[in-house]
Amino acid sequence: MKALSCTTPRNFEYILIDKPVLVPGKTLLKVERVGICGTDLHAFEGSQPYFSYPRILGHELALTIIETTAAGFSVGERVTIIPYFNCGVCIACRMGKPNCCVEIAVFGVHIDGAMCEYILVPNNYLVHGEGLSLESLALIEPLAIGAHGVRRANIQKGETVLILGAGPIGLGVIAFAKNAGAKIIVLDINEYRLNFCRTALGITDLVNASTENAIDKIKTITNHDMPTTIIDATGNLRAINEGFSYLAHGGKYVLVGLQKENISVSHPEFHKREATLMSSRNATREDFELVIAAIKMGSINPLDFITHRVPFDEVANNFESWLDPQNHVIKAMISFK
Repeated sequence: MKALSCTTPRNFEYILIDKPVLVPGKTLLKVERVGICGTDLHAFEGSQPYFSYPRILGHELALTIIETTAAGFSVGERVTIIPYFNCGVCIACRMGKPNCCVEIAVFGVHIDGAMCEYILVPNNYLVHGEGLSLESLALIEPLAIGAHGVRRANIQKGETVLILGAGPIGLGVIAFAKNAGAKIIVLDINEYRLNFCRTALGITDLVNASTENAIDKIKTITNHDMPTTIIDATGNLRAINEGFSYLAHGGKYVLVGLQKENISVSHPEFHKREATLMSSRNATREDFELVIAAIKMGSINPLDFITHRVPFDEVANNFESWLDPQNHVIKAMISFK
């Protein structure tokens, strides 16, 4: 079967690999849709942590069951998967946090993913499609990452939350922070994405850090209180470091975005705030279920985020263009025949 391998940074190659064969404890799945996320883009450009080449990318998935040994699932059923394969025995798994398992293997990051025609997946990572469309199914995973970050932040109704970054993950954070009743401020350097937040998500407090004095505007919006929660969804070192200066005394800073370098913070400034710094990694089944429920209730419409659609055979020719901010990519979606 055909697969697309990222052989080195900025290089894709279509290759032929063996179609997987059903074995006990696993399910054979036909790949229908693959969403492209920041992890895929960073892997392509060579800036993704925990990554090695060559690698078949793809972990935001809509799938059809071809053969299965899973109880409660049936041939022909549309599903997605939780793409974070955990060991089940380490300290994190024993604490009910498989999303940060010591030996985690993320599909399409640590191990080959779904830029191919068929995949074989352990049964316990299957998620029922609940009648959602293929494109909605493929967007459950990135939205679950946003939902997990919001749950980590324990946002309270009426709280002022600053979200750094209005890419696909940031949009998920915005949507679930809004559902939690937060007063939301969004900061980005891309005017198109900020306008998207205004028109698609109804956010009015927007800060363009490339054209405005961000700290002064945030002070004005918050009447000098500053946001009590900041959630970074940029994965950009400069944005993360600057984010500390926006935080209210007694506030929380949650890092959803990921980059390779060391973060830097003034200890006295951080200390005097009695601030809390935490990371948010991947998502859990609870987050997947929360996203599915939100889509079914209509409180979030993931299809609004899709700006580019490309057949699998044309991905290699289009992928690099998705790195260019001038192409206004929010979410690219790959379809398979």
